[in-house]
Amino acid sequence: MNALGLIVEYNPFHNGHLYHLERSREISGADGVICVMSGNFIQRGEPGVVNKWARARAALYSGADLVLELPAVYSLASAESFACGGVAILNATGVVASMCFGSESGKLEELDMIADVLYREPEEYREELRAWLDRGFSFPRAREEALKSYLKQKAGRQVPLQDILNQSNNILALEYLKALKRFNSGIKPLTIKRIANAYNSQEFTGGISSATAVRKALQSWKTALSLHQIEAVVPPASLEVLREEFSEGRGPVFLGDFEQLILAALRRIPAENLREVPDVSEGLEHRLKKAAENSGTLEELIGSVSTRRYTRTRIQRILLSLLNGITKKDLDLFRSTGGPQYIRVLGFNRKGQELLAEIKEKSSIPIITKTADYKNSPNLSLARMLEIEAATTDIYVLAYPNPAHRKAGQEFTQNPVRV
Repeated sequence: MNALGLIVEYNPFHNGHLYHLERSREISGADGVICVMSGNFIQRGEPGVVNKWARARAALYSGADLVLELPAVYSLASAESFACGGVAILNATGVVASMCFGSESGKLEELDMIADVLYREPEEYREELRAWLDRGFSFPRAREEALKSYLKQKAGRQVPLQDILNQSNNILALEYLKALKRFNSGIKPLTIKRIANAYNSQEFTGGISSATAVRKALQSWKTALSLHQIEAVVPPASLEVLREEFSEGRGPVFLGDFEQLILAALRRIPAENLREVPDVSEGLEHRLKKAAENSGTLEELIGSVSTRRYTRTRIQRILLSLLNGITKKDLDLFRSTGGPQYIRVLGFNRKGQELLAEIKEKSSIPIITKTADYKNSPNLSLARMLEIEAATTDIYVLAYPNPAHRKAGQEFTQNPVRV
């Protein structure tokens, strides 16, 4: 089967995601769509507004055929690790012919040219980079100037690097392309130019608006008890999934719902142990400890620690990694054992079932449909990755409005969604 791969979050699934999915299928000529989707916590350092199985269901109702999970150690990581985890899983299926990602640029040739330099790091580029760093420039500025100089020499033309390197979807696109090169993958990359507003815009802009704007509107659910605000920007099937989850008391879930847990975890942990949390470096542990002692709210804490150097999303990822017990030692273990240890199935339709049968014949890593079967795996790296996943779900469900749904162990009792 000619399968298309997408790396997604769908938090929640909206009209822009529907456009991307349908357009990707069209330009790839694929007859099956596989989504690798973040679990209960996402790369922006936030929880999913509804759980991963609900978001998988919305994706399947909207045109996806098979939804696989991106483990939390990748979904709560930097853009580079997030992309590496997603591409590694698509590559491991053995059935994905192409992958498509959105970008503000929309120009694959330019993006690939830049990604190639960043991946290979030729000596001329490294010399330029060192020279700019030695002059006291920040790494992002030094990288931009070094790339500009190198590409002008080698490609003989100017590339709008500032626009490319400062826009979120372009940055992820570069990381996807680097990951494909790193794995020497045969997957063909494709890109679609992002339309409508920026990914982090908080305002609605017609039928296609950002997930940030949708989430902002959803926060009114707790008082307004209505989804009418997002009806114009979310497909009916996705809207119905949200309505079902909210009516059952399994959402909406927001970062603020973990405020007390995060503040307690930060106040309790010694500063030297905080250094073991991914992305904590250069004395940041002391800034976090001081902020935790002097802040009465999570928003106050994040605001007092965030700077241009330590972005809000980085701080939020650190806080959620701490909350979920993810350490640098874990990341080192997974790096040393080859990355993602399994292909976890969140949901599928009839065509997805056919894809799964083909993947089982070709996959280079285990396919998990029943997590309980792998709970005591002799593969220690796999067992630890799954242990972290179970912990993130146990933490996530504590934010459900309905206490009846907060029981632990749901990672081992919830079956894949069948549509």
